[in-house]
Amino acid sequence: MTKTKKHAVGTCPLVYQCRLPLSTRTVNHLADPLRRHLKAIRSRWRILPPGKIAVIVLAVLRHDQRLADMAGGNNVSESTVRRWRDELITLLAAQAPRLDRALKKIANQGKEVVLIDGTLIATQRRTGKADWRNYSANITITACTSSP
Repeated sequence: MTKTKKHAVGTCPLVYQCRLPLSTRTVNHLADPLRRHLKAIRSRWRILPPGKIAVIVLAVLRHDQRLADMAGGNNVSESTVRRWRDELITLLAAQAPRLDRALKKIANQGKEVVLIDGTLIATQRRTGKADWRNYSANITITACTSSP
């Protein structure tokens, strides 16, 4: 058996579709900060509109679609999809409240009990000499008044 890196003659790239149930509100929640960012940095154009970029990034984040698969199906490079993903994560992270501010807001509302759910979800990346697992930092804050 011989190995070759040549493409088969007469083939075309295969593009598949998957169902991604998203509301318009969800797509706009991600596309609006991107539109504002593009206007702020005076970006002249992107190869795809912000709404389409938002859908691609949601498919990558929500369904763990491979970057190369999403890139090939949308006629962009894998590095472009990676850049869009990183850019939108940064834009969303900038909107999230800091923990100290969230706790101060809760205290100002007269809440007395704060439950912090620090759910740890194993991730795929490994670092360090001991090759320990990394965990995500998903934190949910729930505030309530104490009962008398």
